[in-house]
Amino acid sequence: MPEPDLEARLATLEARVSELAEQVQQAQVAREDAAAARHLAAANDRDVSEIRTELRDFRQATTSSFNDMREDLADLRSETHTGFTEMRGKFDQTAAGQAQIVELLDALIRQQDQGEQ
Repeated sequence: MPEPDLEARLATLEARVSELAEQVQQAQVAREDAAAARHLAAANDRDVSEIRTELRDFRQATTSSFNDMREDLADLRSETHTGFTEMRGKFDQTAAGQAQIVELLDALIRQQDQGEQ
């Protein structure tokens, strides 16, 4: 005949084995979750690294294009200044030529006035 205490101990042992099996299953799920979290974290690190690289490349390209634009504007300003200087010289020549024409016309008018008198 089995000991009466044996049945209770066996039931307790079975309950404990069941609890341990459940804990093992929960630990396995936790390990899988941790592995998935590590995988996601690694992927996020790669994504952040790629974004940093893209931002650095974008910043360099933007800086380069601004520098090029600044050089183009400086060249344009220089060309514009040179053009205005040339035009000013031509306007001065034209004004001098017109002044000479006025002097000649005045001289002709004086000669005609003297001839009529």
